[in-house]
Amino acid sequence: GWGVGGIEAEAAMLGQPCTMLIPQVIGFELKGALLPGSTATDLVLTVTQMLRKRGVVGKFVEYFGDGISSLSVSDRATLGNMSPEYGATLGIFPVEAMTIEYLKATGRAERALRAETYYKAQGLFLEGTRTTPVFTDTLHLDLASVEPSMAGPSKPQDRSALKNVRNSFRKFAAARFEAELKPMGEAKVKAW
Repeated sequence: GWGVGGIEAEAAMLGQPCTMLIPQVIGFELKGALLPGSTATDLVLTVTQMLRKRGVVGKFVEYFGDGISSLSVSDRATLGNMSPEYGATLGIFPVEAMTIEYLKATGRAERALRAETYYKAQGLFLEGTRTTPVFTDTLHLDLASVEPSMAGPSKPQDRSALKNVRNSFRKFAAARFEAELKPMGEAKVKAW
């Protein structure tokens, strides 16, 4: 499910119909695996930048592809949890064996059994290869291309690869403090 506003929630509690448009679903294919040195944070910053550029406000993002199996449940949760930052209504992953093991490991064995039974009965449980669903639009990311990066503090879409941080900071500082730097003279600013 997904959230609705207060007025819609009140109308539903009073038995009134609540209509809503079915959102577009953007498929996000993940291929391969992260290279050593790249973290879930680097992945999230890369994906956020891509999705903000694509424009996914009010849309669902569904992750798919062989790269999912290389991500831990916590890495997947980190990506899904960033949906407000990339603007989507939600970010989802398919339910598969690792999801069920996570539920069991966190003391929810009965819920794990129910979830596995339900998703298998609905044909939504990911086992082996699956036919790619039809999406409104699709983005692709080779996880091996994700590199250590940083962003922020308030704009995760303004990611910069670590190798470019020095130049990014200089451009930012020069633009932000142009008036203060001008008295130093052009040569000193360039040397800085």
